[in-house]
Amino acid sequence: MPTPPPADVTALPDTSEGEVETLDELAGHVAKGTLAGLTVQGLRLDGPAAPDLAGVDVADALFVACAFADPAVPADLVRRGGHVVPGCADAPYPSQPGHLYTPAELAAGFAAHGFAGMYDTVVYRHFRAAGGATPAVREALAQRMHDHGVDNALADATRGWLARHGPGSIVGVMGGHAEPRGSAPYRMAAVLGWELARAGKLVLTGGGPGVMEAANLGAYLSGRPAEALGAAIDRLARAPDFGDHDPYTAAALEVRAGFPAADRGGDDWARAGGLSIPTWLYGHEPANLFAGRIAKYFSNAIREDTILRLARGGIVFAPGRAGTVQEVFQAATKTFYGTDGVSGAYVFLDRHFWTHTLPVEALLRPLLGLSPDGDLSTALHLTDDVREAVAVLTGVGREGPAD
Repeated sequence: MPTPPPADVTALPDTSEGEVETLDELAGHVAKGTLAGLTVQGLRLDGPAAPDLAGVDVADALFVACAFADPAVPADLVRRGGHVVPGCADAPYPSQPGHLYTPAELAAGFAAHGFAGMYDTVVYRHFRAAGGATPAVREALAQRMHDHGVDNALADATRGWLARHGPGSIVGVMGGHAEPRGSAPYRMAAVLGWELARAGKLVLTGGGPGVMEAANLGAYLSGRPAEALGAAIDRLARAPDFGDHDPYTAAALEVRAGFPAADRGGDDWARAGGLSIPTWLYGHEPANLFAGRIAKYFSNAIREDTILRLARGGIVFAPGRAGTVQEVFQAATKTFYGTDGVSGAYVFLDRHFWTHTLPVEALLRPLLGLSPDGDLSTALHLTDDVREAVAVLTGVGREGPAD
């Protein structure tokens, strides 16, 4: 029987003291005369704001995916004891992103060139042309560097949130990607996201369409009344099918323009859509543009594990098919062995679906009852009521919009 890894193996890394991620941070270290032992990540050092590094101690400093105006500069850094890992100049994505993506960044280019020309699609097209999930070594290294940058940015964002709100404050929402906008399950998932965000939870999804988009939409509009959520869904329902890429994306951008997000920094992004963690492996699906921050990976394996590792406040499983069922048992395995510590509740929306259509509850309950940590089957809850689901996850009953 496998045993859980030590806690420090799966804990969020805190490498912030050794990282230099902005030009302002870099200027501060340069003013002190040393970058020794630090890691400078993804900075443009080829512009007028870049400091002169000639007189700075760079012993054992690591420059990752930085841009330099003159090739003599990185050569000089290496000569003086630094290390330089160049980025991939041919890739349409940053080799070391310094922050999580925003919806505007993924949708950049849509207004002028449509779905085919927006950043998210351009990167997906490159991903496919470069070998998809099995790229050659150059592309593989570039993708791994990108995903490490996303790891790092995600750790920065969630570490601050968890420090302020506690380990049970992130709730995952999973379910079918094919659920059309405007359907009853879509509206239910949107109300769920609205309620959870209003209760102070960070809503986390896999960043796809269907149930995932709906939950982030609810969180996006959590600062507005229930009527606004209903109106937004009605607008989106004019383009219900994600297979119609251009109208589907245009409708999302129209709703964002009609209901602007109130993201003023700090924790506002959590109340302006929460978090999503998608992957370019499924890049044929249009981007979910309602999450406040988007940790988009190339590696689906890293992405799936990260979602489950972060959702320690519990997970809501709406009806889905093979992908959702896989996530159910991946989550159950982590809970069974206590891989990531204490787990929150597992709430299954639609009792009939999870007990008759796909009766995973019949297997999951006895499985969790056999956990080496004791009987964990009480973590399972089945309901047809969004408010009951929210009450289980928050311990607080609320009045809210009808689902």
